[in-house]
Amino acid sequence: MAKFPNYLGVKAFGVKMGVILPRDDIVEEVYKAVEKCYTDGLIDDGDILCVKESVVARAQNNYVSKEEIAEEVREKLGLTESDNLGILYPISSRNRFVPILEGLVKAVPNGKVTIQFSYPRDCVGNQIAPEGLDELLGMDLNKEELAYDTPELRAFGHPATGVNYLELYGKTAKAEGCKPDIFLSNNIYQIIDHGVDGIIVSCIHESNRLLEKIKKKFKNSITLQSICNDEKKHAWSEWGLLGTNMDSYKKVKLAPRESSEVAERIQSRVMKGIGKKVEVTIYGDGAYMDPSTKIYELADPVCSFGCTNGLKTRRTGIKYKYFVGKLHSEGRQREEIETVIKNEKQKTYKIDDISMEGTTPRKMEDIVASLADLISGSADAGTPLVVVKDLLG
Repeated sequence: MAKFPNYLGVKAFGVKMGVILPRDDIVEEVYKAVEKCYTDGLIDDGDILCVKESVVARAQNNYVSKEEIAEEVREKLGLTESDNLGILYPISSRNRFVPILEGLVKAVPNGKVTIQFSYPRDCVGNQIAPEGLDELLGMDLNKEELAYDTPELRAFGHPATGVNYLELYGKTAKAEGCKPDIFLSNNIYQIIDHGVDGIIVSCIHESNRLLEKIKKKFKNSITLQSICNDEKKHAWSEWGLLGTNMDSYKKVKLAPRESSEVAERIQSRVMKGIGKKVEVTIYGDGAYMDPSTKIYELADPVCSFGCTNGLKTRRTGIKYKYFVGKLHSEGRQREEIETVIKNEKQKTYKIDDISMEGTTPRKMEDIVASLADLISGSADAGTPLVVVKDLLG
């Protein structure tokens, strides 16, 4: 039986589960993995079970074809196959947005697709164009636009992947027979001047705010979340096409649906099976930024698609290093400092108290999801379950 020594603090580890396939019982699959951990003494009351959203969605068989996406786009925007579809502020991603784009352009195979990117980065920090290009060309991209056939843009590749996303998205549109019109501008209304018949606001984290603004001047607009969110259909998600990922040449995987219910069922199964009270989250991308590329990892609409009630809180605490510095400067000795800090941790302070200085009260579900995503990653070794211990206190 494994036992962690008491001098360890928060601990987290990935658990291998094997391949999860469509229509698997994800609750039972997770429980079997947890039961093995319990047998080895690795599960206790208060632990957090983090289940990767991708295996939940796969078990739900939550896939749609690109033709289904196209059909729904035409239906919701009232388009014909020869109309001009506007796509406002998509992210630059081969696995996240290109599969969606392949479905969107199928809606207007005999028409046109107008894509407006933000400058110089998309909403999650992917660089689309050289920094300072607007100044070099003497342009104000808060008012004007920069066409994608500009030589400086055609020669630019993503700093991390080398991909020219403007060119890639243009080729994707042409492959379906429609004409691409691609440009960069930070004026959201610029796309209206391109004669679009309908607009899909495609950014991830500010889509509702931008939709509200764009609708003031162009009514026939929706967000990605409005597509594939009908619970009457065979596959759907309350997140629509947000959180979508590539699956195959013909289909895309939606985000999982009703994730909080899934989390609660896993929690109940663990309690019934091994008698342990655990918390559960269905997690996606972590909320952190790569300081070298300035890419914000969170390409999902949320870190946690759903969780049990014990995670619906905020993590707060005293500023440990403040107390060490303060007490040491007062001449206190090591043992006394440790005793004072132990007692201070039991107290409740207002968030603006000096004792809490610098400890931003973040949502626990976001912290847990970010930690789990760092451990499992997107190129993991089959560890869609992450166990976090001693984080809840």
